[in-house]
Amino acid sequence: MIQSGAATDRGRVRELNEDSCACFSAGDTLVAVVADGMGGHNAGEVASAAAVDKISEYLKENLETEPVRDCLLHAVEAANGFVYKKARSDRRYTAMGTTAVLCCVRDGCAYIANVGDSRAYLVGEDIVQVTEDHSVVEELLRRGEITKNEALTHPHRNMITRALGTEPRVLPDLFRCELSPGDILLLCSDGLSNLLDDQEILFEVVHGVYKQNCCKRLLNIAKNRGAPDNV
Repeated sequence: MIQSGAATDRGRVRELNEDSCACFSAGDTLVAVVADGMGGHNAGEVASAAAVDKISEYLKENLETEPVRDCLLHAVEAANGFVYKKARSDRRYTAMGTTAVLCCVRDGCAYIANVGDSRAYLVGEDIVQVTEDHSVVEELLRRGEITKNEALTHPHRNMITRALGTEPRVLPDLFRCELSPGDILLLCSDGLSNLLDDQEILFEVVHGVYKQNCCKRLLNIAKNRGAPDNV
């Protein structure tokens, strides 16, 4: 049996919640999606909600007939095209875009895709960040130009290098993870990962008394630390 849960909050500073999420079953597959919008006015909110809706719609309609990997690619492609066209057809949404991380769990495997810096973690006896951020800071880390500690306070830590809806086409990274009984997958926006390090997330996920309250506990920790971003 697979259990799931979700939570989101605008945080302590932002007026709007530009994060969107969904969690549902499509046949024999459990699906989770998280998106973190960007853009002026309410454009980020529109972008993330549209991305989650389009990804969810595509997966619900096609997971039973397409290979999971192809389905993830096509779902991201469909959402990207929709957000891109909407941004160019309405001046209110000019330059809007969104990150996206999505996961399909089927037959003991997790299939994950991401665009931007929203993340997927696999938590078992330890915690592993499955996805790699598409961000300026991640590029600097890969090249060895900054340390992990420097990355935490880098002035460009919120600048992403790949987003959904900002270009006519976008290519997500794809991952496949074998799952063991008791493993936990956590998908989140940077409103959480910027405020809790991996070991703090591991502790809350593994040692929390009630697993069904895990999302709420993580969210509350972020809010208690000021939550300058949506969570």
